[in-house]
Parts: sequence; C-alpha cells; structure tokens
Amino acid sequence: MPDKPTPAAGYKSKQVELVRATCLYVATKLGDIMDELVVIGGLVPSLLIRQDELPEGADAHVGTLDLDVGLTLALLEEGRYKTLTERLRRAGFEQDVNDEGNPTRQRWKIEQIAKVTVDFLIQPSLPDDKGGRLRDIEPDFAAVIAPGLHLAFQDREQVTIEGMTIMGEQAKRNVWVCGPGAFVVLKSIAFRLRGENKDAYDLYYLVRNFGTGVGDVASRLKPLLGDASAQQAIDYLKEDFQLHDGTGPRRVAEFITGGPDNTIQANVVGFVDQLLRLLDEHEGSL
Repeated sequence: MPDKPTPAAGYKSKQVELVRATCLYVATKLGDIMDELVVIGGLVPSLLIRQDELPEGADAHVGTLDLDVGLTLALLEEGRYKTLTERLRRAGFEQDVNDEGNPTRQRWKIEQIAKVTVDFLIQPSLPDDKGGRLRDIEPDFAAVIAPGLHLAFQDREQVTIEGMTIMGEQAKRNVWVCGPGAFVVLKSIAFRLRGENKDAYDLYYLVRNFGTGVGDVASRLKPLLGDASAQQAIDYLKEDFQLHDGTGPRRVAEFITGGPDNTIQANVVGFVDQLLRLLDEHEGSL
C-alpha cells in the first residue's frame, strides 16, 4: 500500500467518499458486532463535524484514504473475532498486501475496490505491547496496537451514516465514532509515534471546529484526565504544539500549504493553548 500523501492536495473527494461508503458497507455486514467497534482515525472529523455547518472561514476536512476501526478487548476474550473475520470474508474482504507483496493481516480490502482498505486496531493489554506493533489474533488476522484506544470506548458518539455503500446499495446505519476528547488523545500519541503531518492536521482541525468552541472539546477531555494515556497525550500537546515553529504547528502548515505558514502556525498554537488552559483550570479546581 502506498504511503499516505504528505500534503492536503493528495486527498481527493472521490476517494474520501469511497471511505465513507466503505464504512457504511462494513456496518451493514457486521451488524450487531458494530457495538464492539469504534471508528477512529481520519474519518472521524468529518463524521463528528457537520461539513455543511462549518464555522465561518473554516475549510472542509480533507478526509482520509482508509478506514480505521478499533476493537474491544471483549471481542477477543469472548472469541467473537471469529464472527468478525467470517463476516468480512463473506462480504468480499480479503487481506491487503504490502509493498513486498506479503499479506497484511491487520489491513483488509475488497479487491475490485482496492484503493479502500480497512485497518483494525486494539488497545495494549500485554506487558510487551507497544504502539504500532501487531497483536496476533489468529493466523490470518491481527490488529495494530494503539495506546489510548480504550478511551475511544469511553468517549464515543453514535453517528448515522446514510447513502450509497461501495456496492451501490442505498443504506442507513448508526456507527460508533471516537469522541472528540479521545480523538485528541489518540492523535497526540499517534503524532508522537510516527510524526505524520496528517495526524497533526486532524488534531488541529477537530480542536478548531468541533461543537461551538474549544470548550466543547475540553469538556469531553476532562473526564479522561485521570487516565495515564490522556495525561501522556497532554504532555505531548505541550511539547509538540505550543511553539510557533514546533513540530505540530509546522507540520499542520506543511500539510495544508506545502511549507511553513505563519498564520496557520499561529492559529494552531492559539487553539491548542486555549484547550490546554481550559484543562489546566479544570485540574486546578480539583
């Protein structure tokens, strides 16, 4: 699978719609299992933030090129992952392959729509689990270990997706989507682990545009602050997003414009500063 585009210009609306249609198709096929899954990653901002009701001056989210889905540990412990993989195969999905042509057990695709892939992720649960590594579930199924993923099941929203599936069917389904508080945690950690421009952009876009203001994001983050992953994410925000030429602001600017941009970088610092001040005030009042 090719690397994700570095600039926003690499994200095309047709591909983004395919990912949304893939999400809808997966929901129609997995049915009751969807209660034990949560959509995370780059599709989240466009699902949580109405793209037809954006604040003045805000651009539409660029979307994503793949679908990221988090799994509950209960799905593994109860052996229901076998039902998941069986339904995926019956729905036409198979393992994707990497650049060397080897199967990728955590990434699935439908061959005739090969440009859309579904990646599965799971929270750490074993002493040697580290972010980015694979957790083997069965010989031909694995999930990427994602620190903080458990918070996406504490802070999540049910969103209705309606339209055409990738198979050309008209459908309407409710899906669980990572909430804004957990999303900030996951993206902060993901940015620290892999330094992707897109992760910095996704984080900034949600903080700037969710709800009626940054306070709405802070209110969803506050209940998570007792968790070690959330505290780690806050430390990463302070280190990576509070300096004008820090990695966070610079990479948001690079993603949007292809290079440094003083206005964008100042906006990133301003919105993240506002979020951190609100969180500091909350902790100071405890």
